[in-house]
Amino acid sequence: MQIMTDRLTIPEGRQLADRIGDLSGQKIASCYQCGECTAGCPVAYTADLMPNQVIRMVQLGQDSVLESSMIWLCVGCETCATRCPRSVELSKVMDALRETAVARKSRVREPAILTFHKTFLKSVERMGRTHEVSMLAEYKLRSRDLFSDIFLGMRMFLKGKLALVPKFIKGKDEVGRIIRNE
Repeated sequence: MQIMTDRLTIPEGRQLADRIGDLSGQKIASCYQCGECTAGCPVAYTADLMPNQVIRMVQLGQDSVLESSMIWLCVGCETCATRCPRSVELSKVMDALRETAVARKSRVREPAILTFHKTFLKSVERMGRTHEVSMLAEYKLRSRDLFSDIFLGMRMFLKGKLALVPKFIKGKDEVGRIIRNE
């Protein structure tokens, strides 16, 4: 059996660290658990695992890491990468973990984040860039969270922060092909 992802076909028998290392381009084994990534992470306080624990679970081949909230809460700020003495770019590892979790149909602890991610990419694929109003309208429909922040949206609209008409860019078809990985 093989796991299919958008970028790579990976034999299921290989260790998780090898798969994630291949997808992320990172040397997972080089992490020696100094904790610098965790010390600098702005979202660590909200997650079930600390960043260094995520790496350790990958090193140990613990597939349960794919169901961690941390892989979905990582915002990709790369603070961890700038602090890492071994040059492990943890945000790339988190991307690979998310991709693997989706490919394996693992339970997603933060489904709203996955829904937002898919909606954002679909918006960029269509227009070459994001159009906040149409993207957020689609996200609200997909997530079925229609009214939770409607007053914030109205204030942003009244201040001119949200454009009703989308702007398309030159080369939007090329951007769409990149996102579709064609």
